Amino acid sequence: MLEVWRYISSKDLNTPHGLSIDETIAHSVAYNNSPPILHLYNFLPSVIVGRYQDIETAIDIKQCEKLGIEYNRRHTGGGTVLMGPSQLALGFAIPLKHPKASRNIRQMFELLAGVISNGLKEIGIESVFRPKNDLEVKGKKIAGLSASLEERDVFFFHTSLLVDFDVELMIKILNTPREKLADKAISCFSQRMTTIKAETGEQFPLSKIMEIIKSNFSKSFGVGFVDSDLSEWEEEKVKELIKNRYGLKDWIFSTKHPQNATSHARKKTPGGMLDVYLTLAGGSIESILITGDFFSTSETINKIESALKWTSADRANIENILNKVMGDEAIYNITPSELADIIVMAKNLTFHK
Repeated sequence: MLEVWRYISSKDLNTPHGLSIDETIAHSVAYNNSPPILHLYNFLPSVIVGRYQDIETAIDIKQCEKLGIEYNRRHTGGGTVLMGPSQLALGFAIPLKHPKASRNIRQMFELLAGVISNGLKEIGIESVFRPKNDLEVKGKKIAGLSASLEERDVFFFHTSLLVDFDVELMIKILNTPREKLADKAISCFSQRMTTIKAETGEQFPLSKIMEIIKSNFSKSFGVGFVDSDLSEWEEEKVKELIKNRYGLKDWIFSTKHPQNATSHARKKTPGGMLDVYLTLAGGSIESILITGDFFSTSETINKIESALKWTSADRANIENILNKVMGDEAIYNITPSELADIIVMAKNLTFHK
């Protein structure tokens, strides 16, 4: 018998609503016995940062407000994305017990990037997955991928697929660190990104791209889809998340780079940009904050920070602790040794002030 999954489509969602729906489908698969859910939709003009980013560092808040661009924070990791009517947003929740699912984020990225890549091939676009989290066409990004394992035994996958794109608007509202672009040897976003329109010369309706992506999920996983609305339970969960999370400034500004940190070190790693803020008391770590556009879980980051507080800032001790608390892929594509290097970098900067 053909396995049947749920398909939800939406249009022109504001950020609290869209982000709440996506977190809700992960909750529903985790706690409400729902089959896997695919959600395809678009946001109203908005900019959304990753779970561990400082939004005031990532974007120009005043410029967003001046231009009427919404801003918010999603519950998955990764970097900043500009969303709107010409960017397809995808949310997908699947139980880890499913035969094709895995806790290995890279394997899941490759699997799900392949689904989107197969869809793009139908309209004449050849794309490849480039770690850590981009789908690229001839070296240019056409989709950004994000993921979360926050909910119990559920893999949640986020994608923003560029059907068309306003590069000038992106440049106006983003604060882009030089380190982010240095290794790509580019001077502007237009040389780093592409779109379905740019690659095909056609303006595809978003509805057409949605049908192509849905069809390729069905083919890749060997399943059928039933068009679905949110259940009553899910509607209530969405309302709760809007009220208590995505509609609150406390959530949107929940990750802040401390103003009075003794030192700060930043480094681009295979898993993304890492920022470490460190305060020392004698030879011990008094406080530490780890932020960036990496993929992990809030529980993991809190565990790492807590384990390091009031311990020796000696390199060997730091790496020993990280080896104990960081299991495989605790922070996707970042090893305990790489994180220890950045912490020690921050420590050395402290001593040189």
